[in-house]
Amino acid sequence: MFFSFDLLPFAYASSLIRHFIKDNSLVLTIRGRKYTPEFTLKINDHVLKIKGVQTEVDAGYEGKNQIVLIEAKNLSIDNVIIRQLYYPSRQWQLHTKKKIVTLFFANKSNI
Repeated sequence: MFFSFDLLPFAYASSLIRHFIKDNSLVLTIRGRKYTPEFTLKINDHVLKIKGVQTEVDAGYEGKNQIVLIEAKNLSIDNVIIRQLYYPSRQWQLHTKKKIVTLFFANKSNI
């Protein structure tokens, strides 16, 4: 059974990610855990202050004009905790002026 750390290098080496995103300049530059700077989040009439939340990106590829963040799961899933996708995206929006793209990979087979 493959794990996310096996699938992502294969997806990159086979040019799957660069082809899908249409960016040949992508290079792996982001991995692992980081903590968010302070930011606010508005949901309906509620304003939430977020600070120092630990985030993790399975892989992040930086290109000339964009950063592609990838969350990968090695199982069939019924739901996703949206903050696993949103918080890293928001975090990198605060660190760069480049376009941020978030991809979600899920391995649904036992290849």
